[in-house]
Amino acid sequence: MNPLARRHQLPSPQEALSGRPQPIPTADTHFVLGTPILPPFPEELGRAAFGMGCFWGAERLFWRVPGVRATAAGYAGGTTPNPTYKEVCTGLTGHAEVVLVVFDPAQLSYDGLLQLFWEGHDPTQGMRQGNDVGTQYRSIVLWTDEGQAEIAEASRAAYQVELERAGLGRITTTIEELGSFYYAEEYHQQYLAKNPSGYCGLGGTGVACPTGVLQAEG
Repeated sequence: MNPLARRHQLPSPQEALSGRPQPIPTADTHFVLGTPILPPFPEELGRAAFGMGCFWGAERLFWRVPGVRATAAGYAGGTTPNPTYKEVCTGLTGHAEVVLVVFDPAQLSYDGLLQLFWEGHDPTQGMRQGNDVGTQYRSIVLWTDEGQAEIAEASRAAYQVELERAGLGRITTTIEELGSFYYAEEYHQQYLAKNPSGYCGLGGTGVACPTGVLQAEG
């Protein structure tokens, strides 16, 4: 696969980098919230993961929300085990930059997380987000149970209707089960809290996302 194609096409398992058996070192504690970012997490908490471009700004979007207990930057959706940031940037791991969100369902619904996700970026851009181009910047929802999968599918369909009303294009976001989540290097964790003037490429469409879609249908 040539370098240009790597930016727009996911590698086959045969093309993917081999990675390594051991996790790369990362942080143990959330720099902002002071909570553990590594499992195990309390049973009453939910987990979800989202990719919406560069994970620096995406992670900050979620940790600021009441009900979120922890966030972590990492890699998921691809093939290579325990990849490094440099490996993900080659386009030969298949992974996207994603944010793991640990949340309290009693305070914050999964539907509410999806609203933040859809409105926080442009989900119609394919293998890029703004000026960040490559498969690692694709829009992706990674669910952890069948209930999340059902809500995510309904939410995507409802948001597509709103985007079309606004004259915008088709959603390219994929919705997949979260397999392995690989934590990014320590310096990526809560990057914008440690570097307040750092790069944030987030930018939404300005179109509001409807919530409670399944409840309304019922």
